[in-house]
Amino acid sequence: MDTIANWRTSSYSNGQGGMCVEVGAGADLVGVRDTKDRDGGTLTFQPQAWGSFLAAIKTERFG
Repeated sequence: MDTIANWRTSSYSNGQGGMCVEVGAGADLVGVRDTKDRDGGTLTFQPQAWGSFLAAIKTERFG
């Protein structure tokens, strides 16, 4: 399994870890986890899928 490292906390964090996520990158995976519960599980995505998701939200192409 790919090791995910370099976790970054959302810039929308209130500094107390409330209502925030972190994103980390590995060689073949991108991970997303809850800042308050880092051991509670990680959603993983292929880098291309993650890039498509980011592009969609940046251009507001939902729905």
